[in-house]
Amino acid sequence: MTILSQTETPNEFAQVVTLGAHTLRADVSEANGGKDLGPSPHDLFDASLAACKTTTAHWYAKRANMPLERVECSVERDDSKEREGVYKLTVKLAYFGPLTPEQRTKLHSAVMRCPLHKLMTTTEVVIETAPL
Repeated sequence: MTILSQTETPNEFAQVVTLGAHTLRADVSEANGGKDLGPSPHDLFDASLAACKTTTAHWYAKRANMPLERVECSVERDDSKEREGVYKLTVKLAYFGPLTPEQRTKLHSAVMRCPLHKLMTTTEVVIETAPL
């Protein structure tokens, strides 16, 4: 899939991002010169981890016939040392449904290995930037 991001209004930060049949907006905060019309690129990065954790929980629960009803995930960012090479995300999860303690442990173990967690922590990502 190709993801397209294009400037919404000339000379402004806000972007219209198209991902297949989905469209969303990205911007930067007012403090950074934007109008805060959508999540920032960092917000989208962090949100992708949260979404991966919760969808992985549902995927695993369905596969293992677990009575998971819903999942909540919060991600807190500490980017105070980003320029030094440290970008810390603290993830907290809550599982809802009539799950046994053993099922909760297995769910949590599966969520710890979600694809984006692995991508963000164990994979060398190569980015090539070229003219469109």
